[in-house]
Amino acid sequence: MGILDSFRLDGKVALVTGASRGLGQAMAVGLAQAGANIAVLDRTPDCNETCDLVKKAGRKFTTISCDLYSTPVSGLSDVVNTVVKELGSIDILVNNAGIIKRAPALEFSEDDWDAVLQINLKAVFFLSQAAARRMVPKGHGKIINIASMLSFQGGILVPSYTASKSGVMGITRALANEWASMGLNVNAIAPGYMSTDNTAALRADETRNASILARIPAGRWGEASDLQGAVVFLASAASDYLNGAIIPVDGGWLAR
Repeated sequence: MGILDSFRLDGKVALVTGASRGLGQAMAVGLAQAGANIAVLDRTPDCNETCDLVKKAGRKFTTISCDLYSTPVSGLSDVVNTVVKELGSIDILVNNAGIIKRAPALEFSEDDWDAVLQINLKAVFFLSQAAARRMVPKGHGKIINIASMLSFQGGILVPSYTASKSGVMGITRALANEWASMGLNVNAIAPGYMSTDNTAALRADETRNASILARIPAGRWGEASDLQGAVVFLASAASDYLNGAIIPVDGGWLAR
């Protein structure tokens, strides 16, 4: 097999959470273009645009409507079972869904803390667990978590988000330690400052926008498509000896 062939995902099935738009949509489409059939988990059933893009790539598509805030752990096993029933397997899991709440630490509410940790960290672990229970008997599988620059840094006005994304980095390494010998690769992508709904307020703030851009060597906000290469690599055989890595896709932010 040539090196480029090792990046192909033909016949694989990928579950991507939070893929109705933005980063999740771009990663789902990138995986489809590399050959994977796609299941999307999203709290809204309106994933028509993602569906059209996946089908345009010639791949199968299914949508699972699920609110990660309210779904019990047993329901996450049901999600994985549905993917296997609809598409025949689960080979790749991309834990992309996430939320952010902004407030000063002195005023931060318990409800906002719990909501962010539930979706960004607890659901990531238990969905990974459910997928791994299907992957381990086959002896192979790829779990890709979406970390953040705030897995490495403290941030401003986002204590629960920082805690959750620091936890994502830790749980990525912990699961890699346990599951690498079973044929599973658990790694993470840490997007830099990306042009998404979550950063709309920052981009609209002229002062914050200017200070962020001044710190990025590439001189621009990232686009969703900038994650496609990394996610295909981590989902493919090309990354079979990569375990517990956190790959920044940040325009050089961490290098400054």
